[in-house]
Amino acid sequence: MFDIKEELKKVPHKPGVYIMHDKDDEIIYVGKAVDLRRRVGQYFDSSQKLAKVAAMVSHVEYFEYIIVANECEALVLESNLIKKNSPKYNIVLRDDKQYPYIKITNEKFPRVLKTRRLLKDKAKYFGPFPNAYAVNDIIDLIHEAYKIRTCNLNFDKGQKLKRPCLNYYINRCDGMCVYDVDEEEYMRELSEVENFLNGKHDQLTQKLTNKMMEASKNLNFELAAKMRDSIENIKIILEKQNITNTKGLDMDMISMAREAETVCVQVFFMRNGKIIERQHFIIDDKYDESNEHIVGEFFKQFYIDISYIPKQILTDIEIEDKDLIEQMLEQKKGSKVEIRIPKRGNKTDLLEMVKVNAKEGLDKYISRHLKRERNRENAILDLQDITGVKIDRIECYDISNTSGVDSVGSMIVFKKGEKSPKDYRKFKIKTVEGADDYASHREVLTRRFNRLINPEKKDNSFDEKPSIILMDGGKGQVNIANEVLRQFNLNIPVLGLVKDDKHRTRGIIYENNEIKLKVNTPLYRLLFSIQEETHRFAINYHRKLHEKNFKKSELDEIKLIGEKRKKALMKHFKTLDRIKKATVEELSEVEGMNEKAAENIVNYFK
Repeated sequence: MFDIKEELKKVPHKPGVYIMHDKDDEIIYVGKAVDLRRRVGQYFDSSQKLAKVAAMVSHVEYFEYIIVANECEALVLESNLIKKNSPKYNIVLRDDKQYPYIKITNEKFPRVLKTRRLLKDKAKYFGPFPNAYAVNDIIDLIHEAYKIRTCNLNFDKGQKLKRPCLNYYINRCDGMCVYDVDEEEYMRELSEVENFLNGKHDQLTQKLTNKMMEASKNLNFELAAKMRDSIENIKIILEKQNITNTKGLDMDMISMAREAETVCVQVFFMRNGKIIERQHFIIDDKYDESNEHIVGEFFKQFYIDISYIPKQILTDIEIEDKDLIEQMLEQKKGSKVEIRIPKRGNKTDLLEMVKVNAKEGLDKYISRHLKRERNRENAILDLQDITGVKIDRIECYDISNTSGVDSVGSMIVFKKGEKSPKDYRKFKIKTVEGADDYASHREVLTRRFNRLINPEKKDNSFDEKPSIILMDGGKGQVNIANEVLRQFNLNIPVLGLVKDDKHRTRGIIYENNEIKLKVNTPLYRLLFSIQEETHRFAINYHRKLHEKNFKKSELDEIKLIGEKRKKALMKHFKTLDRIKKATVEELSEVEGMNEKAAENIVNYFK
């Protein structure tokens, strides 16, 4: 039992990060402190608290802390933990889209790739880029001008080929997969690529211009025209805005707009005096946080992953922890970084433009959000008309297996039309052998509702009764669900989700009648998303279980039984118990088996 008062006495007077957990072991808040004991103790002081703090503390079951060397380290760790865990009571930076980045890999003869994942792999990341097509165009331009390899060979491990690929023969790669290539020259070209991705595109433009002139000189007008178009593309991609700062500075400009419980933070990126890109983020603000706190949290979380930090960042809002954030940015950049609030002149005009765009981004988000909300409400109303019950919690069930092996069940939960991942549950099928969908559904539903009626332990998801149940299947699956519910004296409407010949949602089964769904209606989109999410969750769990069981098996200890024969055995017999009981003759019937291997299995399990 975690005694908060006693544990507070053990907290040291040192800088660090504190982490609050609720009764479900979820991280609900992360904070930093110069003095951990003093700061954490303030939360549990009996004096009056802000609404947000009071709400958070009422859910704290226990806390933990991490000691660091100084407050700057605490800020970095706090930012990383918030980004990783998205705690309920923190300001969490949520991108309205998943923007792509351009990645220069950390390997021998690095590659230039498009990615949507930022990994701690010592690679260099550039972006984010709001337009995925622009990223493809940029990478194409790079390969037009520089001989950057595209293959995935591991040169750090000495991988080689007997002959080079097509790129070598069309002069787009020097063929380091076969020949000795000057690595220093390759890295010099790559440094020009980095300059280009940082907004300094003069070298690339000059390279393409030289190629265009050479092609024209050689009467290769088709190639010359292609180079000309590439040069124009650079202007389109990287000079979308013709706003210029006479000093040719690199800087970011940040402003925000807010309405009700939603905040939009807008960032404009200026490189070499030109605005080359912009990006906006949406933040939920349920507790009416101050502008200073919101923008301060934005700085911490946004710049923790950004590869390039300019010398100057402009904003029109005073931010919390400004000096500390500047210190963090300077450590990351390796040189001085200044956060400024301009009072007059061209920079205030630029920030006003950023603010206007933040307001536009917020209006568009709210408009889309309200439309989605109306669609969800309409879909729920349609379901309520069909079933005659008020709908809050929807549960959907699916079974997944491979030829009857490693069967699993999934329970997906949607609340008020939105998915609730924390309520999802997985079931490993225990009593059914082979691919018996009905029996597997019976087991899953029996276990689920037994936990509702006779709870062994507290489980918020199992303890809550669903408004309706959706079955991924037709009348057979629906009948199984109704039988199980009758056993537990539960009256819950059950609907089946049926698909057409192309495996697309066609309609619903309710009370033995099929109701066809019109495509692109709110109800269709809701049910389709629930069915897809249920299938995805079941498949993912099945794959993990199947890979785990397939990799670790008693069969691995038997001579002449490799991965192919092991897979064939499991496909043929479904379970290890059946393999143990099989005769040499039965085992020999399996594809790829010979008599010696079959004898080894029989002798091993004697």
